[in-house]
Amino acid sequence: MPHPEPAPAKKPSFRERVDAMRNLPPFLRQVWQTSRWLTLASLGLRLVRALMPVAMLYVGKLIIDEAVRLAGAGPMPPLADALSSGHLTTLLELLLLELAIAIGSDLLGRLISYADSLLSELFTNATSVRLMEHAAELDLEDFEDPDLQDKLDRARRQTMGRMSLMSQLFGQVQDTITVISFAAGLIVYAPWLIVLLAIALVPAFIGESHFNTLGYSLNFSWTPERRQLDYLRQVGASVETAKEVKIFNLNRFLIDRYKLLAERFYKANRTLARKRAIWGTLLAALGTFGYYTAYAYIAWRTIRGDFSIGDLTFLSGSFLRLRQLLEGLLTGFSQVAGQALYLDDLFSFFAIEPEIRSRPDAVPIPRPIRQGFVFDNVGFRYPDAERWAVRNLSFELQAGEVIALVGENGAGKTTLVKLLARLYDPDEGRILLDGCDLRDYDLDDLRANMGVIFQDFVRYHLSAGENIGVGLVDAMNDKARIRDAAHRSLADEVIEALPAGYEQLIGRRFKTGVDLSGGQWQKIAIARAYMRDAQVMILDEPTAALDARAEFEVFQRFKELSDNRTAVLISHRFSSVRMADRILVLADGRIEASGTHEQLMAEGGRYAELFELQAAGYR
Repeated sequence: MPHPEPAPAKKPSFRERVDAMRNLPPFLRQVWQTSRWLTLASLGLRLVRALMPVAMLYVGKLIIDEAVRLAGAGPMPPLADALSSGHLTTLLELLLLELAIAIGSDLLGRLISYADSLLSELFTNATSVRLMEHAAELDLEDFEDPDLQDKLDRARRQTMGRMSLMSQLFGQVQDTITVISFAAGLIVYAPWLIVLLAIALVPAFIGESHFNTLGYSLNFSWTPERRQLDYLRQVGASVETAKEVKIFNLNRFLIDRYKLLAERFYKANRTLARKRAIWGTLLAALGTFGYYTAYAYIAWRTIRGDFSIGDLTFLSGSFLRLRQLLEGLLTGFSQVAGQALYLDDLFSFFAIEPEIRSRPDAVPIPRPIRQGFVFDNVGFRYPDAERWAVRNLSFELQAGEVIALVGENGAGKTTLVKLLARLYDPDEGRILLDGCDLRDYDLDDLRANMGVIFQDFVRYHLSAGENIGVGLVDAMNDKARIRDAAHRSLADEVIEALPAGYEQLIGRRFKTGVDLSGGQWQKIAIARAYMRDAQVMILDEPTAALDARAEFEVFQRFKELSDNRTAVLISHRFSSVRMADRILVLADGRIEASGTHEQLMAEGGRYAELFELQAAGYR
């Protein structure tokens, strides 16, 4: 696996950062749609808590002024007499009020955290579901595009990491209300202090905004390398790769490759973090200088007698809190703008539209299929590929006919069946079904009428019954249908030997799972195709892990069960494909020959040559 230098980090322009803020309204709409009650609860609780700090400081001012008044009123009688005479009533009431505000503020904070945690979990789940739903609609071509895989990886990360943005936005609203309440108090005493504070904090805001943008640029440009790191972690520590890693002593190679990439990513982050720390300290010092300038002014006015001791406490506390809040608001605004750039990754993924979809006037698949399929001068080339996968492909697949595709690797066999299942659309020509273009039919209905098993079938870490049931999810609980599908694929003997039968978890990912051999997995995978009452069956090298006898039995059973069904078989074993009604020989994306086994052997072309080469291996 090559490890090229990451793409140079492209710093988003100011216009791009402003444009990214357009992602906030749809984000907030998603939060609102996730749970209206929790959203309202979080905002309402924050609104009340926003007024607590200024109330706490003002009550503290009153307490100090009352204490100063009592101290200047002459000697204080013993505590019991002072309480009984009512001298301390006002002070005690103020102390109890401050206690109530402190307890109430803490309680509100915990309730806000509770509401946010519930809302965050619901939002993450809802966004993850939406991500999977949208991914299911995309074309196969999209998943084979490295750039889109990067985009999908960034989108997947955002489903888990952007919920903090909601708490931050709501916290900004709360802090804004608190700022307004503090500012109102300061304006009454010394309006120019607000101006001083704002001027002192602007440099820190600009610096924070700059480094947030650089952080986004770094993460964006390193997306391919992060995917490589994830891949190396998976390959280096998974049951699927453990045998080869041990046999070939790959662990050191994989670890060294991981350490190389991880070290480069670490150094890039370290450089950015160092610059951020240095400049952040210098710029924050300006805000500190502004605070102490204001503090000295307030102290001077107190000495002159313009302010009381309580006023001094209130004003200095208000200015300190206001400085912290404004600094947090400006920094938070910069962070929100940065997170809005990350949201762009999520929403741009949702904006991808599939090209292969049903037309508005799509019609259902004929039942039954009467004529079959016609490939009319079909050509297809994979994205960004120079070579055509198939071209000038013209043949008929008649209804109820079983054809086999043979040819060397890269001849175009799998591409042909992908076009037949409309996982791709032709770049040239057209595919007809009963005389109508395949694109005229409803896409879901077309695929529902096809039972397809590819060579690289998925091994689901589910129960044996569920592994078969995924072939027709609507019948997942139909035990009789699952057992019948297993019987047809010869998987029933495999499953009956498992400790828990059809309920047995298979695969090694989970503790109670039982692993199967490659051939056993393939029989279960073939059973998925039998779950559907499909009119078209496609088996693309599904028996590669079976021995010759087992493959012959599977294909013989398939032939017996394919009456009145159109079927396509792909296999490298010529002894199995000879049972097909017709064999197509593909070479370089074109049909080189067509006929029965006997006809192709008599012609003495590529088929006969490959057959003899394989037969010689068994002699």
